[in-house]
Amino acid sequence: MAPPQGQMRPGRQLAVLGLIFVVLYLMVFFSGGASGGLKDRLEPRLGLDLIGGTRLTLEATNSIDGKPPTAENLEEARQIIENRVNAYGVAEAEVVTEGNRNIVISLPGENRDLTDVGSAAELRFRKVLKAADGTGAVAPPAATPAPVPSGSASPKPSGSASPKPSGSAPAGPKATASPSAGGQGGGAAAPSASASPPASPSAAAPSPSASAEPVPQGIEDQRKAVQQKVGAAAWQAASGLQAPADLSTDPSLGATLKPFGTLSPAEVAVLPAEMQFNVPTIGCAQLDKRPAASIKDEKQKAVACEDATQKYLLDVAKVLGTDVGDANAVLDQTSSWVVSLDFKGKGQEKWTGLTREAFTNEGQACDQTALGQDGKCRVAVVLDNKVVSSPEIQAVLTGDSQITGSFDNKAASALASQLRYGALPVTFEQQEQQNVTATLGASHLRAGLLAAGIGMLLVIIYSFFYYRLLGSVIFLSLVLSALLVFGALVVLGRQIGFTLTLAGIAGMIVSLGVAADSFVIYFERLKDEIREGRSPRSAVPRAWIRARRTIISANAITLMSAVVLYVVSVGAVKGFAFALGLATVLDLVVVFLFRHPIMTMFARTRAFLSPRVSGLGRALPARTEQATRTSRVKEA
Repeated sequence: MAPPQGQMRPGRQLAVLGLIFVVLYLMVFFSGGASGGLKDRLEPRLGLDLIGGTRLTLEATNSIDGKPPTAENLEEARQIIENRVNAYGVAEAEVVTEGNRNIVISLPGENRDLTDVGSAAELRFRKVLKAADGTGAVAPPAATPAPVPSGSASPKPSGSASPKPSGSAPAGPKATASPSAGGQGGGAAAPSASASPPASPSAAAPSPSASAEPVPQGIEDQRKAVQQKVGAAAWQAASGLQAPADLSTDPSLGATLKPFGTLSPAEVAVLPAEMQFNVPTIGCAQLDKRPAASIKDEKQKAVACEDATQKYLLDVAKVLGTDVGDANAVLDQTSSWVVSLDFKGKGQEKWTGLTREAFTNEGQACDQTALGQDGKCRVAVVLDNKVVSSPEIQAVLTGDSQITGSFDNKAASALASQLRYGALPVTFEQQEQQNVTATLGASHLRAGLLAAGIGMLLVIIYSFFYYRLLGSVIFLSLVLSALLVFGALVVLGRQIGFTLTLAGIAGMIVSLGVAADSFVIYFERLKDEIREGRSPRSAVPRAWIRARRTIISANAITLMSAVVLYVVSVGAVKGFAFALGLATVLDLVVVFLFRHPIMTMFARTRAFLSPRVSGLGRALPARTEQATRTSRVKEA
């Protein structure tokens, strides 16, 4: 017999809920990404604060011309950084933007140095025009009978010296590069650090001051601040230098120029290139630490260091990183790691033209201090603010080339990855790198699960104490909600990369309070209906109709708060907001598909009519007393 019109069929709602569970857990066990044993298939994707790992926060800084980063550039930088991280061969790395200037790299499961992935990787190929000592020494060398070298003297080559190993992947090993095809390359022969460049104006042609070029107002203001800091005498002496000053011939000049040695790297970066090179008290320790993008402009001459001892004045860049089609870490014929460069389009023509200029020393642009041991110009491979290598060009190279040096597999792969995926359109400063051990992560996970278990246990104890039989409805609802949330976490972790963090567990604990509120609203409304004289069976649907709107409104407000918090927040707060919103939505599913139908079924049982068992308390006795009064009135 069909039920009366308007009467609900609880079996249908429960069947729909059962279907949802079947579909969800089929996806848990058999969807894409599900592999391994039962435990592996049931494991959600955990954040590094629960299983350990590395988190690096990079903050986008304004470029040296004062222009702030755009949203498009920030997203492009995020994609490039993600490609670099993935090139390390790591799994489940997460690279996300936070706010309008931060990029956060999270690598759960292992600790790793991720500093290099945020380097700008602006690659430039520049001729070495001049070389000088980059130690930044102020005091003149001790008096010896050694003669002072003249402008025509060639510096003693140091090609036989062993290259210094670099501390980081692209930090600039001293290279002896050779082409892989289409020509003959030569070894890099840097001048000795002890060789003093000519000091007289006749020994070197005057070079135009960088200040003659158009200078942005922001940089000009910074230069004025530096001028005030070093003093008028030091600034005037530095501006008059046409070649690196020789402090051995003029000791008083060293005292005058000494204030330049106290400048910060950011202050040194705003000085004209010729001043950075000619002032001997400006050393590689300052130049190597200049802010990113300090020598980004390929149309301007630049100063950079190699091995933290050699300071080079570099020509304008005629081949850029964008001209490189591909870069790979390979082993050469001597079983040494090198970075093979493949130029694309007109990049090969530019490279050939640059090597021709260097090989013939066109216009005698390279002076004696910059020539290699065979008397040829060198081409510096400049990555960001440092010289990676400076090979002497011994032939016109018409094919692809290699960057060689003191690379190991890791260093060569890191450099090749940076060159292959291109330069970042935004410069970054490292704000924080956090390493969480697996032991600490496991401790956090246990603490989070313990807190969630205690919260659920307290709700259940209170429910059975206050509502008795109705407490079983609360218990079963919470269990079903927990199973839905858990299955959703596993599936979302595989499909969209959602990572459960300690903050996410906190959001789920808070959702227990929201779920408890909906129970209280429904059950207390049910008691009111019974006190008004209705039977439990008729009171259940009426109480549901009246409580439903309040339950939906309360959960909608919680859900909107979670959405707003997710949109405007960053970091761990996003995980909290997402978990809270997810648990709230699934709680509504349980309310409609389980709680109301099961209450309709309970209302048809005898136990539901017992005040001691049902948990309706004084509502049923009050209804019985009211019914007795009504019958007595009728009898009277």
